[in-house]
Parts: sequence; C-alpha cells; structure tokens
Amino acid sequence: MNELLEMAESVFGDAWDSAAAGLDAELWRTCEETGLARLTLPESAGGSEGSFADATAVLRSAGRFAARVPLVETDLMAGWLAHAAGLELPGGPLSAVGPAAAAGVSVVDGRASGTLRRVPWGRAVSAVVAPVDGQVVLVTSGAAGIRVVEGMNLAEEPRDDLELQDVPVRTAPLPAGALEQLRLRAALGRSLLLAGAGRCALEMAARYATERVQFGRPIAKLQAVQQMLALAAAEVAAAEASASAAALEADRDGIAGASVAIAAAKARAGEAAGEIARITHQVHGALGFTREHDLRVATTRLWAWRDEDDAEAVWNEQLGDLALAAGAAGIWPLLVGRD
Repeated sequence: MNELLEMAESVFGDAWDSAAAGLDAELWRTCEETGLARLTLPESAGGSEGSFADATAVLRSAGRFAARVPLVETDLMAGWLAHAAGLELPGGPLSAVGPAAAAGVSVVDGRASGTLRRVPWGRAVSAVVAPVDGQVVLVTSGAAGIRVVEGMNLAEEPRDDLELQDVPVRTAPLPAGALEQLRLRAALGRSLLLAGAGRCALEMAARYATERVQFGRPIAKLQAVQQMLALAAAEVAAAEASASAAALEADRDGIAGASVAIAAAKARAGEAAGEIARITHQVHGALGFTREHDLRVATTRLWAWRDEDDAEAVWNEQLGDLALAAGAAGIWPLLVGRD
C-alpha cells in the first residue's frame, strides 16, 4: 500500500498544473503504463486486479493533486459495468453515466438515438457506457451520428452532452443489481476524490498562514486562525476516515454490502467539502478567490464533486430511511456494519 501511495503521489504530483484544463493525455498514458488507469478491474479486462483499499490510495492522491484524468469513470464505473455485462472494453479512457443521464436514449436494432446528459470527460474518452432500458450500451466515440455539445462543471472538468442520431452501439443485458452498484461505485470514488481535494485545500491554507505576515507576525500565530485551521483539519480527517472505511467494507462485503458505509461516506465528504472550502478561503482572504491562485483548483473541485453522484441531502435521506426500516433492534447492527 505504501509503495502504491508513493507511486501515485509521484505520478500525480509531477503532473500538477493549476492553469491547465481538460484531459491530461500525458498523465493518462502514465496511468496506463503504471496500471493505475484500471486498477480494480480483473486482468482479463486489462486491469491490475487491485482492491478498493488500493483505489483509496490512488484516488485520494488524484484528488489531492487535481489529476485531470477520468480514473473513477474508467475503473470503477464504465470498465466495471461493461465487463460485468460481458462487453469487450476498448483501450483508452472511458466514461459512464447513470440511468437518469441516459433516460432520453433509445436503442433499436443495435442503433442508439437520443442524448446522454453531462457525460464526464465525454469529448476526450474512447467510449461511454450507459444503462438503457435493461441493457448495457457501449457507445464508441467518433462513430458517425455523434454530436458533442461541450460543457463543464465548476472545476472546468468536461461534462458534455452527447447527441446520438442512429449511432451503432454494442449492447448486452444489464446484470441484476448493476444499477445500484454503479451508483455506489460512483459515490465511493467521488468520496475519495473529495477527501483528497480537502487535504489539498488544507495544506495550502496552512502553508499560506505561516507565510502571510500581519501585525509583525505570521497569521498562523493568531488564535482565531489556528482555530479555523483546526476545524478544517477535523473535517478533512472525517472525510478521509469515512471514505477509507467504506472502501475497506466494500473489500470485505462487496459494494452492495457496503451500501450504508458508502452512503455515509458521500454524505460526510460532501458536508466536509463545504466547510473546508469556506474555512480555507477565509484564511486566504480575497486573494484565494482569484482565478490565478492555486486554492481555486482545490475548492472548485470540492464544490463540484460535492453535488455530483448525488449531494449529501440525498444520501442522508437514504440513511434515514434505512435507519427507520431497521427499527430499534436493527439500528446498532446497521451502524456498525454487522448483522
């Protein structure tokens, strides 16, 4: 694990570029060469057969260094869903969307029409995988009949609409339980990225506080600033702990068996994201809000990823429903993840 973390931090740290946007093609090639691109997929799908604990080290590091590559989408989502359905995976980066984003698409005789909404990295991937009417559909980028309407999230990551007009696609039956597993995988991956971005923002704020001198001393010496940084550090620790625990539970019990832990992780990471962004911007003052400042790279990701793959309100409601259904006798086993 330590060797994997060291490699991930070296790979992503060397690629840091706060002024760039869009897919980092060179970084993606490095991820493929080092086995990070399809870390948890089986060898038969071109993967490294890693665990979710392995993914924890890689994705937290990717979030910390704002890596401009679709690791969650390729490994945890598209690669997994296509392989589970028995579809051969193309090379290169992949993306995936859930049923809501694919609701406007229909497939007749192996040809798809309609719009895939807000596809992560849509313009840059080799294929997109989506569940449509009980099928897993694989759309190969560059096929005739695809029109890309470019968009982005707050962090300027591509979130594109793909308009399909009679596009040839490959299909396979949707495996049982795949929709919920896809949702949970996306939430777990996003939680880990959020934890990494939170760590990045905290490190920037702590460093700035030691460098910024006011009234003859660094502002890190001020009790109010120390308290703010301590609160931010607590939020980062909570996000990291909840996401890491969910990954470990997914290794132990499978993704479906870790549904409560993953819901809690995404909810907690989302809550932490707002607090971390608020506090770190307060420490930086007006300077941190400028486009030229690196803090923006971390906090825009915190704000964007907080809302993607369902915001904390959705996951908190799900947790509440599960608690009510468990009743008095079942609430403790639900909380500790034991029957």
